[in-house]
Amino acid sequence: MSRGLTVAPADGWTDDDLSWAPVDAWSDIPVPAHWVLEGHGKPAYTNTRFPFAIDVPNPPDENPIGDYRLIFDATPELTAGAVLRFDGIESAAEVHLNGRLLGETRGSRLTHEFDVSGTLRESGNVLAVRVAQFSDASYLEDQDMWWMPGIFRDVELVATPADGIWDAFAVTDYEALDGTGTLDLFVEAGSPVQLRIPELGIDLDASDGGVIGVGEVEPWSAENPRLYEAVLVSAGETVTLRLGFRRIEVRDSVLLVNGEPIQFRGVNRHEHDPEKGRVASPERMKQDLLLMKQHNVNAVRTSHYPPHPGFLDLTDELGLYVVLECDLETHGFEEIGWKGNPSADPEWRGAYLDRMQRTVHRDKNHASVVIWSLGNEAGTGTNLEAMAAWTRGFDPSRLIHYEGDWASTYVDVYSRMYAGFEEVRRIGEEVLTPAPFDATAAQIHRRSLPFMQCEYAHAMGNGPGGLQEYQELFDTYPRLAGGFIWEWIEHGLSLPGGGYAYGGDFGEDVHDSNFVIDGLVGPNREVRPGLVALAHWYTPARITVLDDAVRIENRYAFADLSGLTFTWSASPDVSGELKVGDVAAGEVVVVPFPDDLANLDLPEIVTVTAALAADTAWAPAGHVVGRGERVWLELPDAPEETSAPSVGSFDPVSLKLLSLGSLSLEGPEVGVWRAPTDNDRYPGWDERDLPPYAERWHVAGLDRTRTRVVSSSLDEDALRVSTRTAPAGRDFSVDGEFVWRRVSDSALTVDVTLTPGGTWPVEWARLGLDFVIDAAPEGLAWLGQGPGPSYPDLAAGTFAGRHQVGADELYTPHVKPQESGARAGVREATVSTAAGALKVTVLSVDDVAVTVSPWSRQALATTGHHHELEADGRTHVSIDLFQSGVGTATCGPGVLPRYRLAAKPGRVTLLLEAV
Repeated sequence: MSRGLTVAPADGWTDDDLSWAPVDAWSDIPVPAHWVLEGHGKPAYTNTRFPFAIDVPNPPDENPIGDYRLIFDATPELTAGAVLRFDGIESAAEVHLNGRLLGETRGSRLTHEFDVSGTLRESGNVLAVRVAQFSDASYLEDQDMWWMPGIFRDVELVATPADGIWDAFAVTDYEALDGTGTLDLFVEAGSPVQLRIPELGIDLDASDGGVIGVGEVEPWSAENPRLYEAVLVSAGETVTLRLGFRRIEVRDSVLLVNGEPIQFRGVNRHEHDPEKGRVASPERMKQDLLLMKQHNVNAVRTSHYPPHPGFLDLTDELGLYVVLECDLETHGFEEIGWKGNPSADPEWRGAYLDRMQRTVHRDKNHASVVIWSLGNEAGTGTNLEAMAAWTRGFDPSRLIHYEGDWASTYVDVYSRMYAGFEEVRRIGEEVLTPAPFDATAAQIHRRSLPFMQCEYAHAMGNGPGGLQEYQELFDTYPRLAGGFIWEWIEHGLSLPGGGYAYGGDFGEDVHDSNFVIDGLVGPNREVRPGLVALAHWYTPARITVLDDAVRIENRYAFADLSGLTFTWSASPDVSGELKVGDVAAGEVVVVPFPDDLANLDLPEIVTVTAALAADTAWAPAGHVVGRGERVWLELPDAPEETSAPSVGSFDPVSLKLLSLGSLSLEGPEVGVWRAPTDNDRYPGWDERDLPPYAERWHVAGLDRTRTRVVSSSLDEDALRVSTRTAPAGRDFSVDGEFVWRRVSDSALTVDVTLTPGGTWPVEWARLGLDFVIDAAPEGLAWLGQGPGPSYPDLAAGTFAGRHQVGADELYTPHVKPQESGARAGVREATVSTAAGALKVTVLSVDDVAVTVSPWSRQALATTGHHHELEADGRTHVSIDLFQSGVGTATCGPGVLPRYRLAAKPGRVTLLLEAV
């Protein structure tokens, strides 16, 4: 039972009184849970700002309190000696058992244990817990997520017999030169302890601990997560550990695992469930990790706190490198210039050390944990240095990370977030030349460290762009140890009528809107286009199809390519196996086309696919891990017989096409604007002195252009129309020349020439032709890149071919509506509607981008949530000659210059058919 009260009374509910009668204010609540998701209060989202006044160390008086009361029985084994364990309580709690105050908690995502020996009884135990949403500890827990109080992780009674094993720390090591492992074991127990590792023939007295040589072992890595079961046996208890032998080190500014350079192809992961908040179920945790592995992710940073303990069992088993972060962030102090930041206040040192010590002690025996992270965005100060010093002294086998230490004086990795491309390049090149003669000792030390982006490529909305450029830098410079995309999941909360909520939807006074919707997967783990692109750049087998051969790069650090099968396919519908042979880790091989492929007569598309040869713990045989292709498509022949079209198919004033055969439609309208993406609404870190694109477009009037007919003529050959499209009050334009020719009663060709006029003050979002079909969309079939959408800087992971999607797959259901769904590289497309289909064939250029939507761009731009969109019953079609990239301006660089669309002319010839 629980109750939530503004002022919690002292009415005897904590007493050892089984007859105490609950009052109406009490209700049943599940545990684990957040009470704000169970009908008591409301969640609130902020990114950096505290949702209360900065009045250190005081929480606000308006501080929701949740009282929990449970009556339970216990077995004799537990009453003989046990601890009461809470794995997560937000934010602070008083814990009472049978009328006795056991103590208080601090550290919402840390484990708390209370000795209940002598207090616990076999029947009628009264557990009473008072939880405050805010506390002095809240100043250390400002971690860009929903503020959601409650007992949100497991609560357990754990027997601890006097002659049991109280603590164990197994530090493994691996020597790559001879393939042997060692185990440095510390054991604290109430009786002698025997160590047994059956696979390695180990059976010895380990009571005194020490270094133990175990002989030859298979090392643990993300590619081969080999674990050995070790059993510790005392008189009263048996404990099982799973050992992974590996070595993490830095040599010559390069990050090594087991003697080999590694690259983190990682993601940042908060814990989130759209129904349960940070209540982490085994199913959700496994779903996340399987999706990561299936998209070639090899590392995860637990932003910004230790995860549910079961998560690390899975990373050990499945194979992911983990940067394990302490439950610490004081980002809200940045709002006041870091004045009073606890990181630099000695009075907070005990709290900082306590958080780090409990983080390390809980998770020290996990092979997948390769780096300890002190926390996130907590400024600088001696308390962080003290955390690093304790951690290094206790566990020198792992590296230490903290991004805020740009000087890198007390960490083992030089870390940054959202560093731009040129800065990352400079950091990679820095170690290739001698240090300047006036370099300080700290600067020289930093040059000796590997570099990683603990956050990069902000995956908010339609994005992130720039993945290719970052990956090329990581691949070029050995010092660059990769990085972690921000972030894995969108934190939308399910609404009763459907859809997802974000900041502000619960009436918060202070919130950061949809900045919490910034993931590679949706709240229910729907894969976003950004994850598809990321999987391409993270692939362990990079494939390049040449004119007559295939280049394959093994990007594994340890494994050869024997675990993959390679197949080729060519249009039309021919395929076979590609014999690759032995390719060791890091090697490149060029394989000539097999005879069956080389002898084909002018194939249009050749695709080579790498897939798992056998089932793994994370995907079945046949799962695709990489793909490469080459396209030799030629333009189709233009119709030979044409004549002037019937003017009755065109509006007599605007001269827009109104019908094609029996299909009612309107267009084309020249368009240079798109419904702003999340990235369009932010200026980007490289252009902070400029307004974001969305604002610049609006000021310039790109979203409010009008078209007038400049001239027209009709002869026996064609209908020729000249137009000018411009915003009100501006003297720049796009001048259009349209030449229409009739092919049949249901087919026309249109030759389009678009030329910018005047001086445009801002780059365009696109240059295209917009049509509206007077019927609801039913699907799209096309020859081009697919099956998912793509943009100039977010095109990886799609492949050329014939694709088809239904009405619900035309767009990406971003929680906050925005431009989405463009299919690039299109040679021909058929737009199906309830009233018929429009077929578009490109006759004069290599390709166009086609976007089909049930909503207008104005509707997308002015609607707050996807579930609030109302289709107008029409099909909105855009055929774009050029498009801008999407960038990652919400955090990090905007659109790179190579993907920006400055005003420029374009020309295309289209065949339009009603089919």
